Amino acid sequence: MDEVTKRLTEFSKKTIELGELEKLLTPFFQTYETFADRILQFEKENVLIMVRSTGRTTRTPSLALKYRINKSALSGNYHKELQRYRAKLHTAINLDGYYRADPSLWEKHLPYLLKIDRYLKTHGFPTDLVPAPERSYELVEDEKWIDEKGGKELLEKIGLYARLTIIPVSDPLMFAINPLKLNEKEQYHLIVENKTTYQGLLPVLKETDCATLIYGCGKAVVKSIEQFPMQYPISAKHHFLYFGDLDREGLSIWYSLNQKQAARPALPFYQACLKKAPAVGKAYQRSRSVAEDQFLACFSEQQAERIRTMLHDGKYYPQEILKTRELQHIWRGTDWKSLICAKS
Repeated sequence: MDEVTKRLTEFSKKTIELGELEKLLTPFFQTYETFADRILQFEKENVLIMVRSTGRTTRTPSLALKYRINKSALSGNYHKELQRYRAKLHTAINLDGYYRADPSLWEKHLPYLLKIDRYLKTHGFPTDLVPAPERSYELVEDEKWIDEKGGKELLEKIGLYARLTIIPVSDPLMFAINPLKLNEKEQYHLIVENKTTYQGLLPVLKETDCATLIYGCGKAVVKSIEQFPMQYPISAKHHFLYFGDLDREGLSIWYSLNQKQAARPALPFYQACLKKAPAVGKAYQRSRSVAEDQFLACFSEQQAERIRTMLHDGKYYPQEILKTRELQHIWRGTDWKSLICAKS
């Protein structure tokens, strides 16, 4: 899609007067004649449809004084372009996601797609695991592209990220291991948001159902959880539980983590918090409704409504509201295996 077609696609109104059209498009044409020829071509393609009641100019070539923009015809041209590139690019590059996306995304991604196409046709798929910056430079000659400039999202969109044997670059995941659970076929892992809670629970790790206690370090766990399979290469079915601050930020962290690695809220800890008076002072936190809705769906209706009201009033429960003895009692005393099975 060229810049002229893109400008028309992005124009917000359904009709456009000739004066507006000239203002929008003449920067791309040196003469009236070349501008008019392109507009007449759009007329021929049914992209621009003359509003008959307004008439036409007396200039040569003559143009309509007002047009209706046929966005579906524009989409048709865009889809034809996608089909042309589908035939040209490496067969492993999946363009299906672009048919439903804004054409501007396609324009933004196309230069990278061409570089990826060249790499695959020259080298094929790699077999060696390498860090993201190294693979990023090989693909597009920019070592920051995958991790910092949207490259990972593009590669996932075209179905290639998993096939390019990339080691994600993030801080190591911090966790303690329960040696008594290493050989179990089903293993349970508790992730806690804050350092204080981690330190409080650590002494009783070997007395629990869990194989590891993971320190989430706030938002950092959303990235560092990617390291888990490499740092803990134990063949088993792994179940993750999460306990964080019961505030909007804590719910948002859980939601982002859950998108990467399924992690159930560790309900007994949260339910123990609800037995206490909440703290005040988080009214400034922004609501993320999808995170709140999915998190609260794990609770009873009564508990969910209580949490929703508390958050609305700017109140919250920090993890530290549970003292060390309470934390340890809950962790040791809960049958986490049965709890997870009951929710499955």
